[in-house]
Amino acid sequence: MPALAVENLTKRYPGGAAPAVDAISFEVAPGGTVGLLGGNGAGKTTTIAMVLGLLIPTEGRIVALGHDMARDRFAALARMNFSSPYLALPHRLSVRENLTVYAHLYDVARPARRIAELADELDLGELLDRPSGQLSAGQKTRVALAKSLINRPELLLLDEPTASLDPDTGDVVRTWLERYRAASGCALLLASHNMAEVERLCDQVLMMKRGRIVDRGSPAELIARYGREDLEEVFLDIARDRALSRDRAHEAV
Repeated sequence: MPALAVENLTKRYPGGAAPAVDAISFEVAPGGTVGLLGGNGAGKTTTIAMVLGLLIPTEGRIVALGHDMARDRFAALARMNFSSPYLALPHRLSVRENLTVYAHLYDVARPARRIAELADELDLGELLDRPSGQLSAGQKTRVALAKSLINRPELLLLDEPTASLDPDTGDVVRTWLERYRAASGCALLLASHNMAEVERLCDQVLMMKRGRIVDRGSPAELIARYGREDLEEVFLDIARDRALSRDRAHEAV
């Protein structure tokens, strides 16, 4: 059973000329990582918001961890989590207090011990008693990731998980995600503009444009299909409507 199955997912906003997300379908296997790749406005964040239940789809079906999100989403949400550096935690609470609140929301056993583990793994020890509002952008990103891992999720949704991190810290976070995925079998759905990150972490990539999936495949398959050196060049080809290489598989989508 897929950890996440999305079928004909569509989101239309009132007055919108075109759907924000237009009949997309995909699956994420347990222990797998699927990347959502596309320019601003491609529909990546809207897709993640619908999977989380923050937005109600206009059409389509989402099944997460065996639960239909339209009818039984709370059973799935207890086993999921989400990280985005663009959603701020309460500024007046310390990092420890924020993580404690989320630990209780997810009914985490021994919350102090779990917070100490995450602080050690993500180098948050010196930040635990600082107000969240006083953190740098990179520090907030690491705290947001710790929040998303507090309940040891089986399905983790990541929106730009290493934004604002320096290359060294970003590499540490990616390595930790790889280890967590390997140890737990967690499935990851990742939206990112960091092409090297997508190539490293993802076994499948969904190329999105104007709310639709316009191509898909492993990073290596996409690079070969477009006759390019790396995924960034593939991204630019799609964003700029450049012609595909002659070897493109028409059935890829």
